[in-house]
Amino acid sequence: MDVRGSGHGLAVHEGHSAQEEAAYYQTIEEWFVSRRGDPLFLSNADWLLIRKWRLCGLPLRVVLRGIADALEGHAHSWGRKRKVGSLAYCAAEVEAARERWQRALSFDPEAESGVAAALGAFAEALEQATGLGPRSAAAAREAALGLRRLSAGAETSWPLGPLTARLGRAEQRVLEGLRADADPAELAAIDAAIEADLAPYGSRMPARVLDQIRRDARARQLLARHGLPRLSLFHL
Repeated sequence: MDVRGSGHGLAVHEGHSAQEEAAYYQTIEEWFVSRRGDPLFLSNADWLLIRKWRLCGLPLRVVLRGIADALEGHAHSWGRKRKVGSLAYCAAEVEAARERWQRALSFDPEAESGVAAALGAFAEALEQATGLGPRSAAAAREAALGLRRLSAGAETSWPLGPLTARLGRAEQRVLEGLRADADPAELAAIDAAIEADLAPYGSRMPARVLDQIRRDARARQLLARHGLPRLSLFHL
């Protein structure tokens, strides 16, 4: 699995990272509204529910499947004449879709796709990262070594939650190194581009959602500048 290639979900993308992060929220909104059958503005609680799914690392397709299942079930229920008024109605089916997705992930170390292969691909990307400074290079080496051990050992059978948390900690250490090594003017330029991308969303999304998009966009941009993906199983 090549995390840098264009043919895989783990590909690195440069450019409008804030727009790409915001697209997760906007796509869910549009899907829910279209499947519901008439216009509906999402409430702050709905936006925060989407943020919860994003923070849990739920792939977009899993959330959309759960929403579709919930609304299809409602269409065939006794209460079908009553409109679904909130995205929260779909939460149980999204959770069911999440459980199916987690069961489907392969933890077989010999598999060409799945968790073990992804961990190895993350390690390779860290080893081949370009333009690193002293602190980020040290963090990347440490993270790569840890992921090599994970991909080769029985620890790949960990539950997805703890494994995701471990990947998140490794990514955070790499990001801290990248920020420490970066030119302050470069960091300011990244933030300015993110704010410009988020301008159309400022009046539509709660502050906590916008802050999360900012954080994710900064991470994506910093990593992409060195040929690195997000260290996440999000797209598997």
